[in-house]
Amino acid sequence: MARYRHRVVALCATIVMLTTAVSSPATVSGDIDLDAAWRDYLARRSDAEPAYRFPHASCFGDAALEHGLPETLLLAVARGESDFDVTARSRANAHGVMQILWPGTARHLGIHRLSELYEPCTNIDAGARYLQEMLERYDNNLHLALAAYNYGPQRIPLDGSNVPSGAAWYSAYIYRHLNYVLGGQVDRPVGPDALYSDLGQSTLVSFAEPYRALAFVAVLEKQAPSVSLDWFRRGTGEFDVVLIYADRQEFDRSAGLLEKAGFRLAP
Repeated sequence: MARYRHRVVALCATIVMLTTAVSSPATVSGDIDLDAAWRDYLARRSDAEPAYRFPHASCFGDAALEHGLPETLLLAVARGESDFDVTARSRANAHGVMQILWPGTARHLGIHRLSELYEPCTNIDAGARYLQEMLERYDNNLHLALAAYNYGPQRIPLDGSNVPSGAAWYSAYIYRHLNYVLGGQVDRPVGPDALYSDLGQSTLVSFAEPYRALAFVAVLEKQAPSVSLDWFRRGTGEFDVVLIYADRQEFDRSAGLLEKAGFRLAP
């Protein structure tokens, strides 16, 4: 996958104003009822096929089968956690594709060597086991299970009351990645033969807070709805807004649409 970072040379005042005006993490989930959205997914869309052939496909398939979880759910978590990077490491000391915390969570899951977390199938299986454990703990409430996966079960009440905003945003974040995995945010031909690894990514801008990245993407998507944008939490703790494209032609078309919206990239 091609990865680039483009310097911003112009940004329209409207986008800056709307993005910086967002001052509360509570806005990160927008108008989505996450409890209802995840229930609907489990009831009606959990058997859907992924829109692409994603990296480590056999590992995800095996883990989903072993732990009784939807493959698309595991793919969504992996995309949000590491974008499928086997070598990913966060400043919180989480490692690998599913970002398993070392040593606490890893040892809880029976992993006693850090090097094992860099084995894709081992890491993905560990993430699936931990997510299944959270689902059992929270009575199959996927919203709370995901919050606990990210924040730790000791910080998420069993009844779902007073969920910290830092945990609630994660559920919304993974739900966005789920929609991408299912093809809902893709304006190009997709299918089981389309390789996710063939797509290019260009980082447009980085933020220190997730709700600012979300607000920025929301404004640009309204201005240029046919441009494929997303945002990722990186191991540095920053939140990158990225342009996604299949080839140079799509990149040039998207760059032109972004420029019309007031966002211009350096060559």
